[in-house]
Amino acid sequence: MDVNVRAYRLVQQAIEGPVPISAKKETARKGGLKGGPARAKAITPERRTEIARKASVARWNKSMPPPSA
Repeated sequence: MDVNVRAYRLVQQAIEGPVPISAKKETARKGGLKGGPARAKAITPERRTEIARKASVARWNKSMPPPSA
């Protein structure tokens, strides 16, 4: 983003005040904040390990085959 555009937006925000968050977005955010911890409690440690291992392989070494179960 151009420095001038950023400065313009900053000044506009200072003049207008904070932009109100819609009720729909606020509700979605609250649901999202609850979802992660709820999922973490619901899955077993073995499943978490499997998910983490799969993510690690995908992230760091795409040439390796996925770990066997």
